Amino acid sequence: MARSPLRFLVLILAISICHAAGIFHPISDSHRSAALDLFKPVDGSFASLEEAYEALRTFEVLGIEKTAELSKAICKSVLGTLESSSSTPKDLFHALGVNGILKCSSKEETFEGIISSLQAVVRDANSLLDFYYSIGSLRLIKDQTSKTDLHLSDAEGTFRSIKALSQSDGRWRYSSNNPESSTFAAGIALEALSGVVSLASSEIDQFMIGAVKNDIVKLFDSIEKYDDGTFYFDEKLVNMREQQGPLATTSSVVRGLTAFSSVITESLNLPGDKILGIAKFFLGIGIPGDTKNFFDQVDLLACLENNRVSIPLILSLPSTVISLTKKDSLKVKVNTVLGSHAPPLTVTLVRAFSSSARDNSIIENQELKFDPQDAVYFLDDLPASFDVGEYIFVFKMLVQDSEQQTVYATGTLTQVPIYVTGLIKIENAKIAVLDSDLGSVETQKKLDLAGESTVSVSANHLQKLRLSFQMSTPLGNAFKPHQAFLRLRHETKVEHTFVVGSSGKKFEITLDFLGLVEKFFYLSGRYDIQLTVGDAVMENSLLREIGYVELDLPEPPENASRPPPQPVDPYTRYGPKAEITHIFRAPEKRPPEELSLAFLVLTILPLFGFIIGLLRLGVNLKNFPTSAVPATFAVIFHLGIAAVLLLYVLFWLKLDLFTTLKTLCFLGVFLMVVGHRTLSHLASASAKLKSA
Repeated sequence: MARSPLRFLVLILAISICHAAGIFHPISDSHRSAALDLFKPVDGSFASLEEAYEALRTFEVLGIEKTAELSKAICKSVLGTLESSSSTPKDLFHALGVNGILKCSSKEETFEGIISSLQAVVRDANSLLDFYYSIGSLRLIKDQTSKTDLHLSDAEGTFRSIKALSQSDGRWRYSSNNPESSTFAAGIALEALSGVVSLASSEIDQFMIGAVKNDIVKLFDSIEKYDDGTFYFDEKLVNMREQQGPLATTSSVVRGLTAFSSVITESLNLPGDKILGIAKFFLGIGIPGDTKNFFDQVDLLACLENNRVSIPLILSLPSTVISLTKKDSLKVKVNTVLGSHAPPLTVTLVRAFSSSARDNSIIENQELKFDPQDAVYFLDDLPASFDVGEYIFVFKMLVQDSEQQTVYATGTLTQVPIYVTGLIKIENAKIAVLDSDLGSVETQKKLDLAGESTVSVSANHLQKLRLSFQMSTPLGNAFKPHQAFLRLRHETKVEHTFVVGSSGKKFEITLDFLGLVEKFFYLSGRYDIQLTVGDAVMENSLLREIGYVELDLPEPPENASRPPPQPVDPYTRYGPKAEITHIFRAPEKRPPEELSLAFLVLTILPLFGFIIGLLRLGVNLKNFPTSAVPATFAVIFHLGIAAVLLLYVLFWLKLDLFTTLKTLCFLGVFLMVVGHRTLSHLASASAKLKSA
């Protein structure tokens, strides 16, 4: 806790999340964005027609438009599957499901051969999945064509064959050879039975319909429940190769339940709170990251949106925070699971009570008003006795039309946690240095915790530091925040954190430095003082520096513990270094221009003197070598001397000393070589002339 000054905010957020777990919201735009990210076609289509159907069905429920290119590619695969003689009932089932959404241009003649083959599969079927895919395909063909005379040859016998796989607890077996019963299979069986009823040429025996209704009731007796009021079905099989999770199992049961209830004349008497609990379970899981789970969630909610059993209504709050400072009003929304408007309702706030005093109700039986423009129910003003804190609001919904009360599931009571926030008064803040022995106040200063001013005090190890302040709610009641810490940070970044205690409205902490010298590692110097006060309902939570204390501690003994090494910021170690800027020395003041020109003339005078001296001595070119090689070396020698003279001129005008010396070294070696050859030739010629 000492390492993170903002950890109290994390705790507050965690508390908010725990309470928000009981709040359910209908499908929103976030689901539509997630669907576009999850169901992405590869190369313009999907890997299989099953995946294509799940994606298209999800898009259809969420109101997402399909592109023409995607529809064209999928329809090509659909027509190929329908026209192929090797397609299995499962392939035909998914192809027909896609065809029902995209309305591909399939011909009536294409279905003739499919119908006869599917009828044969139904007659010879011995497993639940064979019944499911073949009967489901025939039902889709009947819905997509003008064949109103499409019926099962022995519908009642098929119904009995499927019913024979049911168990006494409402679950179903996949086949007569498999003793394991499955909750997931119960949903498949109910869908298959609904298909049999819709394809029957005459009415099915009502005794058999009643037996299936009894199985559904038994199945709902085994439904499981969470503490937040959500219900779900779970698979209990042990030896199944593919274990189905609660999402897939519950989705299968509800899909079969709604399909079966749509084809029978009598209604199913199922508890509305369980249907509502199933809807809350699927809304409470948020947005699944798996395409299969996402499809199961959306498809189940679509089944609950409009069914003959019970349509769940979801009560939600646009905001679970009410500010006393802003004088917010309580607003409540009621929608179906897909966000459609609910029928006219009477929404009543049954009671509101503090989470710390559940027996004391602040509001009782307050009917909310309805705003037709925003489609929200609201309560204008909270009672004057409402103070900041955490509250539980209990709502009750009732459909105004008595005939529709059995159509919609509103539940009994809905509890919603709500935070009432406001500005907390922080008064009489003081910091004082006390004498350790007598307890008398040596130095005391007032603190302005709402402002930016800071204070400074000094103390030694024989003294104490006391910080005190008072906190009260807008109504003047004592307020105890979730977090109240005092932190002292030394110049060496060593930190120490202390909890500020409270007694009623008063908060106070006293630090006895004599007992803390070892904890402070005998480090004298400046300690910055930081105060942290925070709460979820406190609109003016603070985390600020209130000043510093100059602490004089004794020298540490030999065996004293040393402060722990402080973590090194990787950015300061491996990050870019500060830019190095070099300021050159200002140039010296130059002499006057006339003096420089006079010096130049004095420098050139020896050259003229050298030339005049050569003329006075009678220099001539009679001894200049006449042979080709010696003459060449002589010319190069003179050019080298001229180059040296030119180097002197360039040094005067442009070059620096180092460049001039390096060039002069090269020219000096060159002149020594060619000069030696020239002088050797002249000496040899002079020796031959004397000997002659």
